[in-house]
Amino acid sequence: MEGEEELGIGRPGANPEPSQPAAAAKQEFDEVEMEFKSADELEIKLFSLKVVVKKNTALMLALNTVLVAAILIINFLMLSDVPSLFSTINIIAMFIFVLPIILVRYSEYQELKEVEEMFPVFLRDFVQTIRSGMTLPAAIKAVAKNDYKALNSYVRRMSAQLDWGITVDKVLTSFGRRSKSKLIMRIISSVIESHRFGGNLSDTFEALSNTAVEIDRLREERKLYLNSQMITGYVVFFVFLAVMIGLEKFLVPSMTDISAGGIMGAGTGGGSSNIAEEYKVVFRNLILIQGLFAGLAVGKMAEGAIVAGLKHSVFMMFVGFIVFAVAG
Repeated sequence: MEGEEELGIGRPGANPEPSQPAAAAKQEFDEVEMEFKSADELEIKLFSLKVVVKKNTALMLALNTVLVAAILIINFLMLSDVPSLFSTINIIAMFIFVLPIILVRYSEYQELKEVEEMFPVFLRDFVQTIRSGMTLPAAIKAVAKNDYKALNSYVRRMSAQLDWGITVDKVLTSFGRRSKSKLIMRIISSVIESHRFGGNLSDTFEALSNTAVEIDRLREERKLYLNSQMITGYVVFFVFLAVMIGLEKFLVPSMTDISAGGIMGAGTGGGSSNIAEEYKVVFRNLILIQGLFAGLAVGKMAEGAIVAGLKHSVFMMFVGFIVFAVAG
């Protein structure tokens, strides 16, 4: 009965149900208590939005923002009279500003992906430990000595929190929230309910482990099936790139020649040059836009996440920009 009282479960009528304000206050307290920040993490509050980022990441983004602002100011003051160079430097500044954000987001996605891949291994070890007769807290401390790659920090954090005297339910819920994985949070919810109401933990964990393995297998199968769609996305982009280069090399010069000779008169060579330069800027921007959205679509189809397409977008935009600049 002592364990039931700790989990808030007692005989009917033994403890009165708390009022709604008291329950809301307790829930808010529990949510605040479950926020554990590392020494290298920084909490940023923007109105009602609260974000926890690593201090190194925040410093890198701040320095990058200052660098981009300096480039834009110098570009505006010194090169605003040269439209082609002015727009090119603006695009380069955009790449410099966006690239660290993309790298941070993609590294978080890669970490989440590795955590979800190692989670079934963690569950299998956990099942074996539970079957040996250990309690849930003892099992977490035992498996914390194993190597689960990106999952290590989460498992060791759970073990440390249990040493601090935090309840199992709060430790597991904190782990699910910090992982930012819907799959892990659903599994953790099932574990908490089974632990709270006295279910067979070993059978529950074994079933959840099999479910996690099956989900991972289905993801790999989908990735194999959609490889052809990813190749198609690259082919479409490079065909579009070739069309833009062809238009810029053959169609635009003929249009400017006809415009200069037949409509504007003989002394308008500068005007035709300006028209060609404007078309070149338009085509270049179209290539960048096409590369951005084609890469995001490829990532969504191949891995099921838009953020996974950021690497494809950066590659397509960079290659398209370089090829178009060299060909032009």
